[in-house]
Amino acid sequence: MQWHPYLIFDGNCEEAFSFYAQTLGGKVVRLSHYGDAPSGSGTPTPEGRGKVMHARLEAGGQVLMGSDACPPQYQYEGVKGCSVSLDVDSAAEAERIFKALSQGGSVQMPLDRTFWAERFGMLVDRFNIPWFVNYTGNVQF
Repeated sequence: MQWHPYLIFDGNCEEAFSFYAQTLGGKVVRLSHYGDAPSGSGTPTPEGRGKVMHARLEAGGQVLMGSDACPPQYQYEGVKGCSVSLDVDSAAEAERIFKALSQGGSVQMPLDRTFWAERFGMLVDRFNIPWFVNYTGNVQF
């Protein structure tokens, strides 16, 4: 079994996944739009056909998936009750990724040392996605 976060965006999934691929050192391996679906398959109205129906990003052996909410069938409600948590391999990587993800977003908890990690921080990025960035290092609890 594998777990893959599936994020819903408010019309900017393609932009977000391009940014995440660059920031996380990955590659968008699949990107399909609602307009790519066969006619009669329940695809949205013409104004929603350019939105992303499915995106798949692979980075560091992990997978992140997402799509745009597409009214009128699906309303964007934002991300509620969860965050994407990244465990990285160095303090420098934590600092680089945290800085990139927080640009244009809001820092909820600055990246700093905690009792469980050499670096931990929380933010909501400019695409309204909450993130945890964590580098455990040699801290043991």
